[in-house]
Amino acid sequence: MKTRMIGQAEVSCLGIGGMSFSDFYGPTTEADSFAVLDLARGVGVTHIDTSNIYGMGRSETSIGAWLAATPGARDAVHIATKAGITSDAAGNRVFDNSLGHMEAQLDQSLTRLGIDHVDLFYVHRYQAEIPVEEVTGTMARLVEKGKCRSIGFSEIAPSTLRRAHGEHAVAAVQSEYSLSTRAPEMGLLQTCAELSVALVAFSPVGRSLLTDSPIPRDRIDGNPFLGQNPRFMEPNYSANLTLLEGFRALAAEFSLTAAGLAVAWGIHKGDHVVSIPGTRTAKHFRELVAGAEAALSAQQMARIEEVLPVGWCHGDRYSRAQWVGPENYC
Repeated sequence: MKTRMIGQAEVSCLGIGGMSFSDFYGPTTEADSFAVLDLARGVGVTHIDTSNIYGMGRSETSIGAWLAATPGARDAVHIATKAGITSDAAGNRVFDNSLGHMEAQLDQSLTRLGIDHVDLFYVHRYQAEIPVEEVTGTMARLVEKGKCRSIGFSEIAPSTLRRAHGEHAVAAVQSEYSLSTRAPEMGLLQTCAELSVALVAFSPVGRSLLTDSPIPRDRIDGNPFLGQNPRFMEPNYSANLTLLEGFRALAAEFSLTAAGLAVAWGIHKGDHVVSIPGTRTAKHFRELVAGAEAALSAQQMARIEEVLPVGWCHGDRYSRAQWVGPENYC
């Protein structure tokens, strides 16, 4: 499998997004998560990317249980987690990038994971009231203490990345990036390449839209996130499914599933891009691995973008409430 650099660490170009280990997109079990992780290890996938809030710690607990049950696994994988999203006394979602909060949350993550450090620790949402240089200094303290090997940010603007990187080396920026979400091409993809920062692309299969079996209407209605997401609300959802028929046909022509082709496209957008799809099944993960291992020609890349040109997707990627936190920059 092709590799990428995250800071000083060489990792597989395909990683695992740990949100799916927490029932976010549907019910799962620890056994299902172990099956995905076992398969990933067997095919050379080395990056595991999770967060303290995925299932309120459940994702980290499952990964930690797998590490404990799998001799040699810890030395073979690159583990990333995130913190910075919390709630106030009234239960409202807020962001806290203070040293006290970030260190306490990282300590809890390390306990759940059963390890003494993570390889990458992200600020899950940047707290804009604090200068990013100060937040970066907080993260650097955690590196100095040996609790993480490198630092990253999630959903920040290119200008914010430049300021942070000037304070301390930023190893990775995590951002939604896929054929249905092209905003990173408006500066973030380029800035990451210039600064030798990995762009860790989450939701590379469009939260199931870019697959052969998009999440059906009845499951969307029961999902707190998707049920409020513009791309999965009518009439946008039906319009998107219609537009995706050509993409699924093209994937079959290329001897890949739609999910595999979506992952392949993202990985081919830069040798600093790491794709972290999430899945609840080993069967689906095999499709994603096939995409990561595929070689696409310039002509094939052009055909993909003819079928799904920039701006094809109906609906914003987030609702107004979901947009609180990520930085807009274009």
